[in-house]
Amino acid sequence: MTKKEMFATIATINADNAEIVEFCNHQIELLDNRKTSKTPTKKQKENEVIMDTILSALVEMDSPVTVTELIANGEGLEGLANQKVSALLRKLVLDGKVVKTTEGKKSVFSIA
Repeated sequence: MTKKEMFATIATINADNAEIVEFCNHQIELLDNRKTSKTPTKKQKENEVIMDTILSALVEMDSPVTVTELIANGEGLEGLANQKVSALLRKLVLDGKVVKTTEGKKSVFSIA
C-alpha cells in the first residue's frame, strides 16, 4: 500500500473527524505535488563513465581478475578505491554485463 492509499484509507475511516480528513487530504496533495526527477545525478553520470572503463578493462584483460588486479592493471582505473570499484562491479553483475566467480576466498570478475 502506498502512502497516498494509506492517507485515503485513514481519511475514509475517520470521515467524521474533519481535522484528520483535512490532514490526510493535505498529505495527499503534498505527495501529488512532489517533484520526481528522471535525470541522473552528477555522481551517477560519473559512475556510468567508470563502469564503461571497467568493462573496457575487463575486455582487454581477457581472463578473470580480482578487484585489486583490475585497479592495478586497468587503464583509467588508477587511484580508484577498492570499495568504489567493487560497488560498480556489483551493479554490472546485476545488469548481467559481468560474471562473478568465487575461487576459494577470492572473487574474480570477467565479461559475461
